[in-house]
Amino acid sequence: MSFFYDRAADIIRHIYDARLEGPPTLDLASYFPAGERFIAAWPTLCDEARAVAARLGNVPRFHEIMREQTAISDNDHRDWRMLIIKAYGTEFPQNKTLCPTLARLVAEAPEVLSASISFLAPGKYIPAHRGPFRGVLRFYLGLSVPSLADGRPAAVLKVAGTEHRIGSGDYLLWDDTFTHEAWNASNDVRSVLLLDVWRRDMPVDMELFSRLLIGLVRAGIRVRGAADSG
Repeated sequence: MSFFYDRAADIIRHIYDARLEGPPTLDLASYFPAGERFIAAWPTLCDEARAVAARLGNVPRFHEIMREQTAISDNDHRDWRMLIIKAYGTEFPQNKTLCPTLARLVAEAPEVLSASISFLAPGKYIPAHRGPFRGVLRFYLGLSVPSLADGRPAAVLKVAGTEHRIGSGDYLLWDDTFTHEAWNASNDVRSVLLLDVWRRDMPVDMELFSRLLIGLVRAGIRVRGAADSG
């Protein structure tokens, strides 16, 4: 399954690369102004994430949700857990109940296609990889990020060769089709908010292509959910 997923992702990236250009990181005001609402709500979102982290064993590991990601999720047998609020149109009511403020903000921002809280265990490393969809952008908000002895954030997100140390309450809007990796160089769990956001101002053909892909992903999530529940 992973082989076919990887080949399909390569083809999709090739199509986007031929039509869309842009930098690895982008301006929030230009591409996702609604992100300011999430930033302003950081204290409450952080509290919600900490409450979830208190029972982190109930949150699935990423490769338990998406088997195709085992190579980057279970590479070192340290936990990368994901609490999904919304995934391309599919909502998770039980998780929304755990994070009511986050659920409300997501509902108020229709350009947000998916939303989750990512928890990295101490010492966890996510190897370099690329996402396939340039039609969406990734918004990353530090919720509870451990610090090093010198005060710098202990968790690192490296995008296109540049390291970003995004602390609690800090953010980054970026294109995850660029090669990226992440690690938590601390003895504490790191939590961040991840949003997939519809990319503005695409050429018409790429907008239609992106909507088609999103529809296919949405259908796949529903089929997988039905199979898992059966």
